[in-house]
Amino acid sequence: MYNTRTTLTRAMIDGAKAQAKPYRLWDARVPGLFMRVQPSGAKTWNVQWARATSKSLGRYPILTLDGARTQALAVLSDAATNGTPAAARPKPTTTTLRTFLDTEYLPWATANLKWGAGTCSRIKSVFSEHLDRPLREITSWMIERWRTRRLESEVTPNTCNRDIASLRSALSKAAEWDFLQQNPLSAIKIAKVDAVGIVRFLSDDEEKRLREALAKRDVDLRSARKRANEWRVERGKEQKRLIDNESFGDHLTPLILLAMNTGLRRGELTSITWADIDLDAKYLSVRAGYAKSGKARYVPLNSEAVAVLTRWKRQQCGDEMLIFNLADPKTAWARLLSAAQVENFRFHDLRHHFASRMVMAGVDLNTVRELLGHADLKMTLRYAHLAPKHKAEAVERLVSGGTHGWQSQ
Repeated sequence: MYNTRTTLTRAMIDGAKAQAKPYRLWDARVPGLFMRVQPSGAKTWNVQWARATSKSLGRYPILTLDGARTQALAVLSDAATNGTPAAARPKPTTTTLRTFLDTEYLPWATANLKWGAGTCSRIKSVFSEHLDRPLREITSWMIERWRTRRLESEVTPNTCNRDIASLRSALSKAAEWDFLQQNPLSAIKIAKVDAVGIVRFLSDDEEKRLREALAKRDVDLRSARKRANEWRVERGKEQKRLIDNESFGDHLTPLILLAMNTGLRRGELTSITWADIDLDAKYLSVRAGYAKSGKARYVPLNSEAVAVLTRWKRQQCGDEMLIFNLADPKTAWARLLSAAQVENFRFHDLRHHFASRMVMAGVDLNTVRELLGHADLKMTLRYAHLAPKHKAEAVERLVSGGTHGWQSQ
């Protein structure tokens, strides 16, 4: 079926396997629409309205088959009416960064990137001084000066690198769509950062206080629910569902305990559904679309994680699809840390806590890397210093048995 026209279906698209060379799947329902399958396995929708003249519409599965057909028909209709569709016409040279973000990049990013809207907001916030500047006037020198000032104001190199990466990606699309001849930031190098960095994890005493604060919070929430129901009974109002003594007060305790026992990022935790969890086999799967690396992975569940999820699932009655259907837990998290008397500890540090405990328990770094979903071992090496005992034992093997070294002479 490759490079031939057929009425595409979702099953056909999902079943298309990567090959040594890229190939196309043409849709017979909308002539001109095709999917390009790359050797990496990436699948993108494209529309062709003239010989060797086409435009990328977006990635699959973010852009669905129906969505691609709708967009392709719009481009083909524009081409039939005007000869050259708006998507391929030369862009005004005076387009500003603000206009490009609002009218061109935001719609594409929202449809194709997990955090598309957030990325646009980030660019507009940190590069506000350049928003009304024409795209063609933005230079690498300007952004280098911007970075120098940011670093002098004690913004971390990591933050600057992420900011520049966001802008660079947007300008790459501007070049691809002919708003620019080339990306002016392509030559900018990332700022050097400390490869190890500061790893914040809980001490034994801090973890004990945090767990005690969680337990007390659940007791208080159950008591509050009971008092509220008594108040409702007195006034003839409908009662809320009771929370028994074996139930969590709300989502916070299971969320934190699962984070401590799996090392999942907050975004991964809040995107997991009950279908992603196998309590009998004791593992959960992180789907590729919600993993920072873009790759799916399986995370084993220890006994505490299984117990927490079993208890939480029973409490939810199995009606919810998402395990944690919640907003940002920032306020509840801050109050919990205050009650536990734990300072300078972010929610993301629960991930560091998981990894640090693993390394200190003797788990090798590559296994920790796989569990955390790091694409590169360099990210995991920040925890290497937490295993001095194992390093010392490895070096000691050079003189084990007293057969080598000056002491045996």
